[in-house]
Amino acid sequence: MNKFLFPLVAIAFALSSNCAIQAQTAIPGLGDDAPAKVVQVTASLVSEVKTAAPGKPFRVAVKLVHAPHNHTYGKVLPSDGTGLVTTLDWKLPDGWKVEELPWPAPHELVSTGGVKSLGFEDTVHLPALITPAGAAGTTEEITVNIAALVCDPKSCRRITMDAKLVISLAAAVEIDPATSAIFDVAPSAPAAASATTPISKTAVAPEKQRSFLVYLIFAFIGGLILNIMPCVFPVLGIKVMGVVQQAGEDKRQVLLHGLAYTVGVLASFMALGALVITLGKGWGFQLQSPSFVFGLAAFFLIFALNMAGLFEIGASAVGVGAELQTKQGLGGSFFSGLLATIVATPCSAPFLGTALPFAVALPAAPAMLMFAMIGLGLASPFLVLALVPKLVAFLPRPGAWMESFKQGMSFLLFGTVAFLAWVLTGMVEGQPMLFVLLGLVLVATGCWIYGRWTLPHKSARTRTIAVVMTLVFGAGGLVFGWPMSEKKWDAWSPEKVAELRAAKTPVYIDFTAQWCLTCQVNKRVYKDASLKALFEKQKVALLKADWTNENPQIKKALDDLGKAAVPVNVLYLPGVDEPHILPELLTVENVSAALGKLEAR
Repeated sequence: MNKFLFPLVAIAFALSSNCAIQAQTAIPGLGDDAPAKVVQVTASLVSEVKTAAPGKPFRVAVKLVHAPHNHTYGKVLPSDGTGLVTTLDWKLPDGWKVEELPWPAPHELVSTGGVKSLGFEDTVHLPALITPAGAAGTTEEITVNIAALVCDPKSCRRITMDAKLVISLAAAVEIDPATSAIFDVAPSAPAAASATTPISKTAVAPEKQRSFLVYLIFAFIGGLILNIMPCVFPVLGIKVMGVVQQAGEDKRQVLLHGLAYTVGVLASFMALGALVITLGKGWGFQLQSPSFVFGLAAFFLIFALNMAGLFEIGASAVGVGAELQTKQGLGGSFFSGLLATIVATPCSAPFLGTALPFAVALPAAPAMLMFAMIGLGLASPFLVLALVPKLVAFLPRPGAWMESFKQGMSFLLFGTVAFLAWVLTGMVEGQPMLFVLLGLVLVATGCWIYGRWTLPHKSARTRTIAVVMTLVFGAGGLVFGWPMSEKKWDAWSPEKVAELRAAKTPVYIDFTAQWCLTCQVNKRVYKDASLKALFEKQKVALLKADWTNENPQIKKALDDLGKAAVPVNVLYLPGVDEPHILPELLTVENVSAALGKLEAR
């Protein structure tokens, strides 16, 4: 079996880059491995009217301006294309409605890695139809959240951003001649979607017509291929360890373990498929939750440290795989099947890129069959082993080599942790990502304490203290690193500051850099709920001037403020020329006091 297992490890590492590309270009929630150095795309909201009238529909458009060599994708992808659909999530005043209008046709372009796809470059307008409600004489705000994958020739990055528009209602509609050229070429009638259908929901219809049987085959092969993807292979290795230990023993147990693993895979695939169909979510939607991804990364880190020999999980810890290596651990086999499905979703393997969009567009019954076929493909290696117990004879006998093999497999789990951390960079940007990584370090510290001071020869008092410290560091790491939402900051520019100040908008600027430790400590202040509410109440525009890389404009702005280094935080009050410069070390109190100057005006 050594001849078969170790080549599989090599194959998994060789395919790791392919898995990352697949996830990067087809799975929501992924980003590049560093914060963007430039603004890749900007968004704004334009309207065909200066003044709207209650009950009278008017058109708006999301204006996307792409930086050179960058592109995003349309609302529908071709069945054999790569990318991520662009979605719009509208937030409207009570009673207002939005209807979908056809978008401009995307054109063929070359994405990351030379892969051809369809998308948008330069400037594009994505229209929608708004029907206002309310009374004349009122003013309302429309907000749209844009979620997209923006790519350049080297990498892709998932972005979300908001665009806002203030609309006044009057007795009659007043057309805006400045935007007429935009809407002259835009469709005037809504698409077939109803007014209650969210713009962000899109149906993906395959361009090439294939038989349902062909798609079932694609689904099965795609699930089979998932076994050697680095997202799944660690779980595969853990399960192999359990089977290897059973070699030469009770063949009935081998059969039961294989069937339990298969049932676990099928049950989780069917449940996940039901959620995808019922909620209208995309495949891998659970990986769009930063909290879920962080929890999964912490879980794999603990398990990797265990396999590397840092500590040994007790025999009672059946939930994290100990039962996988025992004769009666059917619950562990079922659990490993569930786990294999959870970690399979980031890897949209070949064939699945075609099968999954087709499955989501099907009626419920055939769609569930498609998901079952994917699960069957994933479980098939162990199912074959269970149905043909004689194959166990080809497995090597248990021995000292197994400890080396287990430790070697730990590096695949560490690789999975690295992959999940990379996924988080597309969801948690900037300073919050630092605390995510430090949280994982604290979790690892707790594991080290457990492995070092809970050994049987230690005194009961030492072991008790060690367990307590393990829980403190483990729980503390999860709390410290748990991804938190933070208020959106716009990119700083002198022009942006001038524009906001001309509009009498209070402006708060954070001059910062990733290499500045004090800057990162300061940012914890912005997570305070009361401070968030104060920023919202005073309608303060938040701008981030990122000096991580050399920027002459930021250097000049700092010189003008009489500062030579970051952090620098300033508040511009409407009608006041000189900015209020905050202390170098921020607290909730001194930031709140600065914002209090707005209330005093």
